[in-house]
Amino acid sequence: MKGLAVLLMIVAGCSSQQKAVGPYAVQEESLRDTEKAKNLTIAAANRIDADPSTAEELLREALAADLFHGPAHNNLGVVFLAQGKLYEAAGEFEWARKLMPGHPDPRVNLALTLERAEKTDDALAAYSAALEVHPGYLPAIMGAASLAARTGREDERLAGWIEEIALRAEDEAWAKWARERLALGSR
Repeated sequence: MKGLAVLLMIVAGCSSQQKAVGPYAVQEESLRDTEKAKNLTIAAANRIDADPSTAEELLREALAADLFHGPAHNNLGVVFLAQGKLYEAAGEFEWARKLMPGHPDPRVNLALTLERAEKTDDALAAYSAALEVHPGYLPAIMGAASLAARTGREDERLAGWIEEIALRAEDEAWAKWARERLALGSR
């Protein structure tokens, strides 16, 4: 019996001496470096289009500095989406959504990912969630309207969305798309 107690103490001692360390290990508040994560995320955002590999490395480093930095998760999801890694992108957008509860971008990005995965009902739900946290958010309106129109979905919001796009879209292609739909009466 005495030998068993010693063994349990040794096992317990071993596990308490080592902490899991890695890019997604849970961090104590005092060990998080949010400023470093923010700066790395900005640097990565400036490279996403030109050098996605470097952007990915910077974002992973940002998350190692602060696992709870939502913009780094969102931008890493953007990198994964561009690479066609839909599962990984969706996971990062989910992290970002939870860490940025009042921001619509992770929800819109998740919707785009779900569209690519041909999960149209889930994509429309994600666009709707973006509009719940930020009513009138034009990227969410454009995504939802485009998806609903392309898939022939009946949605009482579609006519209003198209009118909103025609009035507010700065991109001429979007404005033209909306004006044509309004002119045809096929909202």
